[in-house]
Amino acid sequence: MGNCIATSKQEQEEIERIFQGFSAQIEKEMIGDFHKQKKRVIVIAGPTACGKSAFGMALADLCYGEIISADSMQVYREMDIGTAKPSESDMKRVTHHLINTRNLYESYNVVDFYFEARQACQTILKRDNTPIVVGGSGFYLHSLIYGPPSGPPSLPELRQSLEEESERLGLDALFLKLEAIDPEYAMTITRQDKQKIIRGLEICTLTGKPVSKLSWKNRNRPQTYDFRCWFLHRSRDNLYKRIDDRCDEMLRQGFLEEVVKLDQLGLRENLSASQSIGYRQALEYLDSGQNKSDYDLFVNNFKQASRRFAKRQYTWFRKEPLFRWLNLEHDQEIALDIVRQDYESLS
Repeated sequence: MGNCIATSKQEQEEIERIFQGFSAQIEKEMIGDFHKQKKRVIVIAGPTACGKSAFGMALADLCYGEIISADSMQVYREMDIGTAKPSESDMKRVTHHLINTRNLYESYNVVDFYFEARQACQTILKRDNTPIVVGGSGFYLHSLIYGPPSGPPSLPELRQSLEEESERLGLDALFLKLEAIDPEYAMTITRQDKQKIIRGLEICTLTGKPVSKLSWKNRNRPQTYDFRCWFLHRSRDNLYKRIDDRCDEMLRQGFLEEVVKLDQLGLRENLSASQSIGYRQALEYLDSGQNKSDYDLFVNNFKQASRRFAKRQYTWFRKEPLFRWLNLEHDQEIALDIVRQDYESLS
């Protein structure tokens, strides 16, 4: 009898061990399945004129990729030369997203980018292709990875007060008020965007801080995608030469003529577009006497603003922990292979 009880007990313990092992295996497989569900998205960043677009195109050829533009100005139709927008042949060769989706009178900001870029990722992955996000806007890319900054809940009494102020003084007065408080945010919207103007003033009033200073701290990174992030770079002397050469090439392609046409279409009404690099300096030149010294000053300011922007991009991405740096002055084929292998790896 005692032996039977002992045997039964041993069998029960063995069954429990088997069950525990089975449970552990199931749990391991579930965790593996969860990670498999986190589809990968490649993010290619870098300073202006470093060669991001060409790198993205070559990468798309290697891994059945489609490109998502992370550029706040390439969304605008007619803003082609000054934004270094991909050519028609490039867009036929590789599918591009978030390009030519807005008219000049329409607003576009980081929240729009966040939702539209993630939707594009979903669309591309459904086709079993590779999403490749390409751009130099640290603000936009940070939003894509971590989620856009969020403000406090709306306060009905304050919202009604701002609505009444808009009716009494006019929307332009409210926009100027917002611009005085938060010029950085005001540059991302248009004077006609009543909803964003009132919401911006509401956030500034409730928090006592500009909208542009809302923090990403204490927010969890969205787990929908596994972002594989790379920052392309070059030596400063080489990069600055590339910037100068690209500015000269834009002018040869008819950049000033493009700005004249856009000015007639209402470029100045879109503060974000009219203050962007190149367009701002071109508008200043068009408002000048347009003699040779004015032109030389314009070209110098255009190149200088582009170089300063590149410097700010380096500063921004040094603080981004997910981005790994790739020097494009070494063998570019090797750099492409590094990104491709990382994307295809099982880890």
